[in-house]
Amino acid sequence: MKAIHWLASTFTSSPYVEIDGNNFLTALNQDQEMDTARLVLDDTSLVLIVLCILFVAGRVIAYSPRMRRHEGNRPWRSRPRGVGRRRPPPSAGPAASARDSDAADLAAEQLKAVSRASYKARPLLNRPEAAVFKALDAAVVGRNPSWQVMAQVSLGEFLTASDKSAFLAINSKRVDFALMNEQCQVVHALEYQGTGHYRGQSAAARDAVKKEALRKAGIGYHEIVAGHTTPSELRALVGKLVPAARDEQAA
Repeated sequence: MKAIHWLASTFTSSPYVEIDGNNFLTALNQDQEMDTARLVLDDTSLVLIVLCILFVAGRVIAYSPRMRRHEGNRPWRSRPRGVGRRRPPPSAGPAASARDSDAADLAAEQLKAVSRASYKARPLLNRPEAAVFKALDAAVVGRNPSWQVMAQVSLGEFLTASDKSAFLAINSKRVDFALMNEQCQVVHALEYQGTGHYRGQSAAARDAVKKEALRKAGIGYHEIVAGHTTPSELRALVGKLVPAARDEQAA
């Protein structure tokens, strides 16, 4: 303040400047206030600039391809069904493309192996099984022509499972004969137990797996034992399992 008063007295005492000391101090205070206002405005402008930069950067990140794929997997709970962005199909995405590529490579390797090998046809059934099949087919057609006998059917063709590992456990297993109704639904599974059926140690375990899966699916399981495969015996079995045709029931 002493320096300011000295400057004021110097200016007022100068022959070239006529200014009142108090007016000089007032003007100096006003200049200081204006400088402070400019600093405040500069700080505010800087903050606004920074906010604008952050906003633009956020929008760029939000619309980047990676973020859009991430948002596509989120459930849109706040929006009604049918409104909003559609989810990508299950086949989309790098993981699905990799699986499809692996499957194509496997198929290509299998084709090479098949091309190098030689093949020849063989009977679907051996002689005892073929004899049982013919007798069963004749009995089923005579009982109800809308029913069919299928041979060597994989369980995975007519059973489903809630667990993948459980399905794989039965997918490749087969039944010797399957009785299919007019709706193409398998109702009964028949297993022919030949003379050498239980020679292997795992035969009983495999049969237990098939029996349990069929039981849970509500499909009957029946065994045809070697030595009890005469046409009359098979007709009696079919009479218990296959309903008679409607015209026979009416008669």
